[in-house]
Amino acid sequence: MSDIRKHFSNDLFSKIPVPIDDEGSWMAITNGYTTLNAMKTFLSITDSSDDTLLEGLIESASRSIDRIANRRFYLDSTASARKYRAYSELFTYVDDIGTTSSLVVKIDDDGDGVFETTLTVDTDFLLDPLTASSLGRPFTQLTMVNTLNVWPVYPGLFSNGLRPGVEVTAKWGWPSVPDDIETACQILTADLYKRKDSPGGILGLGDLGAIRMSPLGRDVTAMVRAYKKEVVA
Repeated sequence: MSDIRKHFSNDLFSKIPVPIDDEGSWMAITNGYTTLNAMKTFLSITDSSDDTLLEGLIESASRSIDRIANRRFYLDSTASARKYRAYSELFTYVDDIGTTSSLVVKIDDDGDGVFETTLTVDTDFLLDPLTASSLGRPFTQLTMVNTLNVWPVYPGLFSNGLRPGVEVTAKWGWPSVPDDIETACQILTADLYKRKDSPGGILGLGDLGAIRMSPLGRDVTAMVRAYKKEVVA
């Protein structure tokens, strides 16, 4: 397969993550926010000549949305462990938890780096926001409700320093891709697709000069902004 980079300006590759291998060929969709068939319907495409190109652009658009939002909207297929510092004895911020399946929460009772106590959801702690499941959104906070336990908080002057005291094993991400995120992905993918025939973003020439495409991703950024996650250090 020929190097697909020849279809686009070099400036494009500096603005978005492009999933290409060393030979310049598109890599398949991985955790994309729309499907090939949905994208072809969106663009009114009926043949398969650009299928590989579209798959690569869907992947690029999806990862661009991740970067705009500071989060991702797909759900891990398997659980993995992450460690956190509690910001108080009652609350711990966590990354997006998309399901309670495979969820395990442990605490380090004495600051030695060993997470020896396993807690039980709804008995020892709650997952917040409480409305997350009904709204199709992830859980982002653990709230301690067992009065016999607290989240370990280790001030920096202690011998264990700022060692994380909470370990969470979970399937990270969102329960499912929100409808407007899928639409944003389709808009950005379509924009990228059209640019292959518009070098430098120029659609054509009019009486007043060059007719240019709108800035890449402007509408998408506005759509994704509502989902943007503020990073907590």
